[in-house]
Amino acid sequence: MTLRVYVDGIGVLGPGISNWPQAAEALLGSQPYRSAAAVLPVPAILPAAERRRSGRVVKLALTVALEATAQAGADPATLVSVFSSSGGDGHNCHEICLALSLAGREISPTRFANSVHNAAAGYWSIATGAVAESNVLCAFDASFAAGLLEALAQVAVDGEPVLMVAYDTEYPQPLHAKRPMPDAFGVALVLRAERGPRSLARLDAALTTDAFDRLHDPSLEKLRGAIPAARCLPLLALLATRKPGHTTLEYLDVLRLSVRVEPCV
Repeated sequence: MTLRVYVDGIGVLGPGISNWPQAAEALLGSQPYRSAAAVLPVPAILPAAERRRSGRVVKLALTVALEATAQAGADPATLVSVFSSSGGDGHNCHEICLALSLAGREISPTRFANSVHNAAAGYWSIATGAVAESNVLCAFDASFAAGLLEALAQVAVDGEPVLMVAYDTEYPQPLHAKRPMPDAFGVALVLRAERGPRSLARLDAALTTDAFDRLHDPSLEKLRGAIPAARCLPLLALLATRKPGHTTLEYLDVLRLSVRVEPCV
């Protein structure tokens, strides 16, 4: 079965990448990719109290989601959303584990509230006033493709635009030794059923057993393999060319996600 959607907006943030135009230049090779610590802005759209409480996951997810919705010209408050992350807020998890290791075993209410896997989706709702359905997924290293498939299916079944956000942040030591993600990476796509005036490309996606694609640039391929959300990079590379093409994305051991791209602009 093939699922078809149109991409109206893209948001990206990661090591050495602050937005979609910068990512596109690196993926096209028009500017050399240089890895640097990801800079996560505090989303000004959040109320002051929530800005103080927001962690790296929330900053990352909201930043890419706002970029994608702005490019799409979409009202964030009206969009159904899919949020997908391989592990949630690693720094918050570390602080909770640290608190539990102490004699008092006291956890702050803010730490506890931010420990849930749907924290980023909750802050998105607070920031934008969104009351539409929001699904939050976790599929370990397959989380990007799983989130994309969920969004594709929702667009196909309901015919309504969907905001899909995939994001991961690093864990501090000693958790980092067991889950060694080097930094934060997030991507957001605004997807719709029909071509619109702002549509960038059409995607036709289906499951396959073919081998997944890797990137030619060694630094970008290292990033793709190191952070689950960055498994999107072969698709973003194809979108950046603004030419028809096909890529196969890493998903499960026995299944991958085949995506054909047809540009609209």
